[in-house]
Amino acid sequence: MTAKANIGRGARFDTRLPKEQKLLFERAAKLGGYRSLTDFVVLTVQEKAVEIVREKEQILATEQDCEIFFTAITSDIPPNDKLIAAAKDYKNRYSE
Repeated sequence: MTAKANIGRGARFDTRLPKEQKLLFERAAKLGGYRSLTDFVVLTVQEKAVEIVREKEQILATEQDCEIFFTAITSDIPPNDKLIAAAKDYKNRYSE
């Protein structure tokens, strides 16, 4: 187990599932060393939720970065003084 369950008084989550699925979950919880089926379900779902949120946030950040980049290179806005100075510095350092 990589995370600790924060199980106490709080919101409830109830679900119905086929008996075979519950038996599988109980077996996995026992084999995984979890204290209870509830701990297993909460910890497993929490880990997956964190993974999904991180992945989607990364994708959104990447899409936003692409939009900012392509807007910058396709716009008609002239370069500012810092960009002009950086370009001159680059040419001086790397031109033959």
